[in-house]
Amino acid sequence: MEIFLQSETWIALLTLTFLEIVLGVDNIIFISIVSNKLPENQQPKARNLGLLLAMFFRVGLLLGISYIIQFTEPLFTVFNHGFSGRDLILAGGGLFLLFKSTMEIHHKMEGEVEEVKAKSGASFGSVLVQIILLDMIFSFDSILTAVGLVDHVIIMIIAVVISLMIMMAFAGKISRFINEHPTLQVLALSFLILIGVMLLVEGFHVEVPKGYIYFAVFFSLAVELVNMRMRKKTAKKPVELKPRMKESKE
Repeated sequence: MEIFLQSETWIALLTLTFLEIVLGVDNIIFISIVSNKLPENQQPKARNLGLLLAMFFRVGLLLGISYIIQFTEPLFTVFNHGFSGRDLILAGGGLFLLFKSTMEIHHKMEGEVEEVKAKSGASFGSVLVQIILLDMIFSFDSILTAVGLVDHVIIMIIAVVISLMIMMAFAGKISRFINEHPTLQVLALSFLILIGVMLLVEGFHVEVPKGYIYFAVFFSLAVELVNMRMRKKTAKKPVELKPRMKESKE
């Protein structure tokens, strides 16, 4: 395919995969807590099977949204501005990302942590259903991020598959690394606000070159990598962000 010969394609794939992994940390934590309800020998199977089924759900959702945004015929007009199905998806998705990202940043800094009991003797099937349902909830900001960043569905699908495969293989290591460097999570959520604004204005037929987003992401990451090296030299303890939920001690 010609798109894979373009440098912008690989930049988009790398950017989207990075965001999918960082934003999936809360998902990994919850899956770990829920799977702890099972016997130890069944826990890896539940985690991996749940993530695998979730991957198929995300791909299906991507295909569905990508199909809907092809409808460019105006459905109604407001102040001489026609709104199509594509415009409604983009504008609504942008508002959703703005709201969700702002709420997530607030929760990370000042929110209450929900406690979840781990050992409750749940069945394998019920744990699997919980993992799938939760990932369905987490999927929407992930999918909207993909739609906002990338124009080609095949790139979106590849990024989603790669990120979920990496999470399946290195869930523990990724979770520890992100928790040791919490600014990466805040940066990723900030990028979601940026992507949300871009989707919103595109819903009003204002095209924003995606190169601006890629530059912002990589410039911010480069600055943060320098900060991480500086903190490592000074042995300064990073700020602790509050997780969405934690395992109950009871």
